[in-house]
Amino acid sequence: MIVKQESLTAKMALKDLPVASPLPTANLVLVFGSVKRFGDAKLQSTLKSRYPTAQIIGCSTAGEITAAGVFDDSLQITAVLWERTVQRVTHTKMSGMQNSYETAVGLARQLKSSDDLKAVLVYSDGLQVNGSELLEGFKSVLGDIPLMGGMAGDGFNFNQTLQIFNDTISDGLVIAVGLYGKNIVAATGVGRGWKPYGPPRKVTKSDKNIVLELDGKPALPLYNMYIGAQTAKGLPGSGLKFPFAIIEEGKRDIEKIRTLLAIDPANNSLTFAGNVAEGETVRFCQSTHDRLVEGAGDAAHLVTNQTSTNQTGLAICVSCVGRKGVMAELVADEVKLVQQILGPQTSLTGFYSYGEFSPRPDTIDSVLHNQTMTIGYLSETY
Repeated sequence: MIVKQESLTAKMALKDLPVASPLPTANLVLVFGSVKRFGDAKLQSTLKSRYPTAQIIGCSTAGEITAAGVFDDSLQITAVLWERTVQRVTHTKMSGMQNSYETAVGLARQLKSSDDLKAVLVYSDGLQVNGSELLEGFKSVLGDIPLMGGMAGDGFNFNQTLQIFNDTISDGLVIAVGLYGKNIVAATGVGRGWKPYGPPRKVTKSDKNIVLELDGKPALPLYNMYIGAQTAKGLPGSGLKFPFAIIEEGKRDIEKIRTLLAIDPANNSLTFAGNVAEGETVRFCQSTHDRLVEGAGDAAHLVTNQTSTNQTGLAICVSCVGRKGVMAELVADEVKLVQQILGPQTSLTGFYSYGEFSPRPDTIDSVLHNQTMTIGYLSETY
């Protein structure tokens, strides 16, 4: 495995890339940048000329993750040359959020053709996809194969997210990369750092990822009461700092966290990035900078518990835009800790997202996460 990276800051243009490509023989190129960057008419042709034999994939972000820190309006290009791993890349355009499950089933069937499948990278639109349904669709075909990746971002705007697949830049895409063979090393980690507060609330009426009632009361007014009138004026963006924790049945532990994507004052509903089922128990969440950084460290330690990171490797970090909102100008601290734990021989890339895909900690059950730092670590054995 050979990894080479290129980076453009917010003030740099495509013409500022070096004349020579650092890895023209790459077979996979990951591209993360802002919606504005993905609007550059020359992006596809520039990437194709630099990496003529590669499958080029990626998405817009709410911030780009690199070993040097976290950036906005930058362009991060990571070229990978697999030396002993076979890859298969597929994609499709969504016909509607309600078809998220069926979309994933179709893509998974294209990847399932070999028993040697070891891991799948998934990058999707951030606003037109139900992440929970998407992951369930993949799992219905692929079983326990680890899924890692995330949902595209658009800063804190929640207006439009974009994805790149070779010559195509569009919204509404779902892209999947299957990695095959006995030499691929894949490990995952998830970390949180959020603390529930307030009394538990029962979800008494919901429709997949739309919550209509909590404890028999309209959901939006109750949510507004908890976060305060001033914060409520900034919804849905301000809701990133106040996600829902879904509590495990009969326990006080967090099973998963859900990020608010939209509100509808007409029916007093809350729309989340993933499903919140009727009958589930939820609590509001809040966090601090230090707790979130510690959570990112937990994710990195889960990776090192699964495999050695002493050889050349790539860590694809997908962290939630809500964490970025809480940590603000200190957000790079969580990335620095991840790099410190994984070591300098591990290249870092990734983005701040509207939802993260990864197995739950210490399980093989891949789910949609919100408000987490997830790490998909890839390497090869020789």
